Amino acid sequence: MKQHLLVVDDEESIRELLSSYFKKHGYNVTTAATPAEAIEIANQRQIHLIVLDLALADADGLELLELLKKNHPNLPIVILTGMGFDEELFQEAREKGASAYISKNLPIDQLLMEVVRNLKYQGKQPQS
Repeated sequence: MKQHLLVVDDEESIRELLSSYFKKHGYNVTTAATPAEAIEIANQRQIHLIVLDLALADADGLELLELLKKNHPNLPIVILTGMGFDEELFQEAREKGASAYISKNLPIDQLLMEVVRNLKYQGKQPQS
């Protein structure tokens, strides 16, 4: 069975790029533009990992991270940010349960490496 990723980003071009890229690498991908969509999808489908944009247009990505982790504590969530590296945000994201924190400025292969690493680690953990 293919692993299923959820990509949450308010920018359609980013959602399409990541969806296409991950599908090319053998993953099933669902996308969400809003926190409400993300929560609904995470609650209704078997998602193996979420890629979550930190800066959503109408919401705080860290708040959404916290909500998702509350309902799905063992679900890996990789934070994606266009703001570059910020030590405070990184620490806060980790405290709220982020599995990784990646800048959009890095090559997309770095994101894939984090996804693969987190899915391998998740396979060794009890499921929620």
